[in-house]
Amino acid sequence: MINVTAIQEHVLSALKEGLSPKLTYHNINHTLDVNIKCLEIAIAEGITNKDILLELQIASIYHDVGFLFVYVGHEEKGCEIAKNELPNFGVNDKMIENICDIIMATKIPQSPKNLLQQIICDADLDYLGREDFFNISENLCTEVLEYKIVSSKNEWEERQVYFLQTHNYFTQSSQKKRMPGMIKHLQKIMADKMKNKALL
Repeated sequence: MINVTAIQEHVLSALKEGLSPKLTYHNINHTLDVNIKCLEIAIAEGITNKDILLELQIASIYHDVGFLFVYVGHEEKGCEIAKNELPNFGVNDKMIENICDIIMATKIPQSPKNLLQQIICDADLDYLGREDFFNISENLCTEVLEYKIVSSKNEWEERQVYFLQTHNYFTQSSQKKRMPGMIKHLQKIMADKMKNKALL
């Protein structure tokens, strides 16, 4: 019997101790958020099989563990860590392969090939359509500036607008629950940009 609580405690302890404080977005709160949202979306999508839910839960806990070591390519690193650690928790090779496929689906641009992969992709970007979007977005902006992923706040804003304009949720439940909020946030950002231009 696989003890998912033991796996969670192990990974969360490693994240708590090892993640850089410069990771203002990809931190333990994000991992917990994705873990919770994966289950919420899975239930909304009608998934009840315990083994399938277990794979999804483990993948959500490991999906950003690669940030302990690298920023770019953290998905691959996370899979490497999962492959090393999960056999100690009684997870078999086939499950580990599925878990790594789920993790890799979150790499931007997202490329899910089945429902489980779609669920973690939607959970990973669930905040785009939520009320806490602007707070979380600010944390991500701080992080990408710190890690020189973008060179200025203006570049970040341009990228964010493009991302919101082109992003679509994959699952029906997330499309229904989060798309209206995401569109509303995009409209507010565009309106603010127009207002700022008018003031110049």
